[in-house]
Amino acid sequence: MTSLGDCITLLNGYAFKSKYFTDNKNDLVLIKGSNLGKGVVLWGSSKYWDRRDEEKFSKFILKPNDLLLAMDRPWVSGGLKYAIIKVEDPKSLLVQRIACLRSNDLIDQLFLKFVIGSEGFSLYIKAIQGGVGVPHISPSQIKGYEFPLPPLSLQRKIATILSTYDDLIENNLKRIKLLEEKAKLTYEEWFVRMRFPGWETMLIDEVSGLPEGWENVKCYDVMYVLSGGTPKTVTREYWNGEIQFFTPKDACSSAYTNGTEKKLTQAGLDKCNSKLYPKNTVFITARGTVGKVNLASEGMAMNQSCYALKGKNDVSQLFLYNSIISIVQSFKSAASGGVFDTIIVDTFKFLPFILPTKFLIDHYTDFVSPIYESCLNIQNQNQLLKEARDILLPRLMTGMIDVEKIKFDKKKMGLKI
Repeated sequence: MTSLGDCITLLNGYAFKSKYFTDNKNDLVLIKGSNLGKGVVLWGSSKYWDRRDEEKFSKFILKPNDLLLAMDRPWVSGGLKYAIIKVEDPKSLLVQRIACLRSNDLIDQLFLKFVIGSEGFSLYIKAIQGGVGVPHISPSQIKGYEFPLPPLSLQRKIATILSTYDDLIENNLKRIKLLEEKAKLTYEEWFVRMRFPGWETMLIDEVSGLPEGWENVKCYDVMYVLSGGTPKTVTREYWNGEIQFFTPKDACSSAYTNGTEKKLTQAGLDKCNSKLYPKNTVFITARGTVGKVNLASEGMAMNQSCYALKGKNDVSQLFLYNSIISIVQSFKSAASGGVFDTIIVDTFKFLPFILPTKFLIDHYTDFVSPIYESCLNIQNQNQLLKEARDILLPRLMTGMIDVEKIKFDKKKMGLKI
């Protein structure tokens, strides 16, 4: 067994002062705890630092293949917050409470990624993280993790096998993004720019300024705003069942949720103020970090920090989802509260909503339905790939499978032993 401390150099980030942050995308990206997801860097939520200070803070400039690990809230929503910097990523700076792990001569950097991504390391982190308000880990605790370390040649072969799974997952994520972007751009073209099929011959109402048959209404006129709840957390028979339980922690950047951290039993659902909301229900986070919007990938219950939205008068869920996405900034602006921002039911009663004709809504729904079904299928493929990789990882690392005898075909994704 070897400890991580024997294999790595650990760099802790710098305490960059927030008053000097910029929003200039040409500056250096700051990687903070909020930028780390489960295996990815969330570049969309970045702040920046003046590029003229690059030499001054050169020690904290991140390099390709640097492995990052959150030291505050390292475990969230059923996953570890870590990521690897890619060659194509923008030049970035390491902020305090993020650990950067760099391999020495004993360990391959790509193999190190799979050590950190292993179930064993996650279980270790969950067991040692301390703190009441903000769970955290220390550099010495990270270095204290022990694991079996094969020779470098075997490390590289293991890393090659496992990285092929990651490459397929990454390519699938890109496919999902392109498909979702197609649906979003079509929505904007038809319902924001009003260049829908047949728009050239459509009459415009002189009073509303909208195409004939369209209406200016309120959000509450178009959708049911449904609430959730949480059964008693101390009652064991309510938890660890098969029913997905959506909370703001489960919100993700894709249209469909990727599964939930917590699950209910039927007894838990019976004692919960939430209904079992069907596939394609629109969830919007309503407290704290407001305005995260997702579609239910299957039947799900929901806690009280979200709303479930269901279209009225045959307004389809996929049209409703894209409509909410297009006006989500209005929800964020309207959110109010003391310690935390909050969307309340009355928010839906005063925010405006442009309602097209049912014919056009149905036309749009017919167009995007196969797109979103493809997204969900690809997402399910990714889950199977992750499960296969995660099953393979400990078997390769512990020698349960003799790596030297493996013949690996990347094209066929097959192992011959």
